[in-house]
Amino acid sequence: MAATWQRLGDAAGTVGVGVTRIHVDPERLSTPPHSHAASEELVYVVGGSGLVWQDEAVFSVRAGDCVVFRANEAEHTLRGGPDGLDVLVYGTRHPTDYGWLPRSKAVRLGWPWVEGRTDNPWDLEARAEPLDFSKVGERPANVVHLDEVEGSYGGMSKALAAAAGSEQTGLNWLRLEDGQTGAPPHCHSEEEEVFVVLEGEGALELWPAPVAAERGIEREDVPVRTGDVIARPPATRIGHAFRGGAGGMSLLVYGTRRPNDIAYYPRSNKIYWRGIGVMGRVEHLDYFDGEPRE
Repeated sequence: MAATWQRLGDAAGTVGVGVTRIHVDPERLSTPPHSHAASEELVYVVGGSGLVWQDEAVFSVRAGDCVVFRANEAEHTLRGGPDGLDVLVYGTRHPTDYGWLPRSKAVRLGWPWVEGRTDNPWDLEARAEPLDFSKVGERPANVVHLDEVEGSYGGMSKALAAAAGSEQTGLNWLRLEDGQTGAPPHCHSEEEEVFVVLEGEGALELWPAPVAAERGIEREDVPVRTGDVIARPPATRIGHAFRGGAGGMSLLVYGTRRPNDIAYYPRSNKIYWRGIGVMGRVEHLDYFDGEPRE
């Protein structure tokens, strides 16, 4: 095992999810083979090439691939190709989740390893027989390439994770040309979103609620560019939207799927109860920041 990890989600302020950039060294593993009981992992290949070991089967991946590891299913790990493998790994965080390492029979509950052992499972992995990557088979249904997924809205958006069978989360590729905007400004009550700018530049628009605008709080435009990571935790009460800059920009849009989520659109004053598919308009907001409105 040999890889460089950058915990981008933590640095950007994520709460219930994480996103880490992992550069796996050539011919090395990212982690021991493992699975999660409750967390769903999504992998997007940014660069390089490599192999995925999944329940003793092996398949290849390259830049533009999205792989979904649903909770409580396949054990898996990544191996770098001749030039290494550069990936973004997204995951949900569950306080009751546990990880399973089948080769060392170690279980991780939160941060500690259990089974009454005093050694480190990583050391056992290093001394164990190498995994067999000699038989590279067909790619399974839980991996798709960007070019294989049909786009919507004129091709500007592609639902990668959904095409690969995700259940808890989504990962979309989004292309915004100069001056073009994506989803209308909105915020969520329960869902958390993370955005990674893959290339280009543009702006993050932050929209306050109308009652906030009445108090002099105006929209803020934040410049974003290649490599930026933007976290939008739930319940911020501030709508967000993206606008392409000169030359446009491409983003990865990651979000959780929570059935009780409520989305709010500050420009139209609409509320969307997503779990039941009902949308309505708010006529009056009586409270702002917990204080009665004057």
